[in-house]
Amino acid sequence: MLAPMPVFASDQDVYALIGRVLREMCDDEQLSLDCQRADTIVQYRYDHPEATITVDLRADGRPQVFLGECELVPEVVMSMAADTAHCFFLGQVNLTVALARGQVHANGPAWKILKLVPLVKPFFPRYRALLEGVGRGDLVGV
Repeated sequence: MLAPMPVFASDQDVYALIGRVLREMCDDEQLSLDCQRADTIVQYRYDHPEATITVDLRADGRPQVFLGECELVPEVVMSMAADTAHCFFLGQVNLTVALARGQVHANGPAWKILKLVPLVKPFFPRYRALLEGVGRGDLVGV
């Protein structure tokens, strides 16, 4: 049996979809306020393809998203395959289970990591809508 095709062909595909939905969070007044309560810098490190997204959620400034390498030092680092991140943003991956199975690796204060989990749920329908809006509805059922 053939393995399924990866969702993302390059880091630019990751940035165009996952990066974009995270940047939309920064532009949404209520979501950005909610996310600032995390008061941290989180970095998502993806592989297959390799991509890095850093999100500055410190309480003393407006949330910002950096695509690729940046100067910020993350307090929380979440590492996973880009396809796992895609499925997570579709609401198909339970983070606790993925951590237990080794599909996601997290470094940083556990309480900060747990604080981030409920903040991303509003992104699930936005990510799905983004995929459909850019003509990638084929990725919704992955």
